[in-house]
Amino acid sequence: MIRVAFIIGDYPSEERALREKVAKSFSSAEVEVGIISVPPAPFGGLGPAEIQLVAPYYHAGYLQAEREGYDAAVPLGTLDLGVDGGRSLVDIPIIGPCEAMFHIAAQLGDRFGIICYHESVIPRQITQTRYYGMEPWIAGRRASGFKLKDIGANKDVMIKNFMTAARSLIDEDGADVIVVHGITQCPVHLKPDWLAGELGVPVVEGIGAPIRMAALMAGLGLKHSRKRWPKSSARPQM
Repeated sequence: MIRVAFIIGDYPSEERALREKVAKSFSSAEVEVGIISVPPAPFGGLGPAEIQLVAPYYHAGYLQAEREGYDAAVPLGTLDLGVDGGRSLVDIPIIGPCEAMFHIAAQLGDRFGIICYHESVIPRQITQTRYYGMEPWIAGRRASGFKLKDIGANKDVMIKNFMTAARSLIDEDGADVIVVHGITQCPVHLKPDWLAGELGVPVVEGIGAPIRMAALMAGLGLKHSRKRWPKSSARPQM
């Protein structure tokens, strides 16, 4: 049995339960998904300063996952929080959801349509895309129009906006894969298989994709390059 730790920050109880349920739904006969909690509360939104400030908490979560015998770890959310440093701290694979989505999407098409929560987060998404060297693959970007904390109360409108954005990316920008940059859109409220059927193109989301990639890497016995991520003995100071 391969064990994948899913690292979750602090959410309102109903929102947290929903995310835990979705993550655990990607368990199988061969893969067990477990939950590890960390203190940061991303539900209110994270800007560039907050993204850097919360990294040590996620580093501590990765260290805890390794101590508890998990074979790999994935942080919740497409900001890939603490992933780069985590890979130097532990010997188990640490899989960033955004990075995983890009690499899976690249096996399915070559023109990615990105859908974010809100227009305000698109600059950060562009920064991530450039960091991962994937900008040439991007057909276009859209937003479903709501900040994270407001999606639950506006679910139906968000879904309508999401579908409009996806069809625009496909019909106007030539996207042949939709990448969902924001897990509260999909798979929390929208299911990728239903979306793919409606849109006629693959839809790659940020919970199942990184969890299954993490399990694949662990099952193959693959670890991060120590040339790229030298092993560090540093420990988070919080």
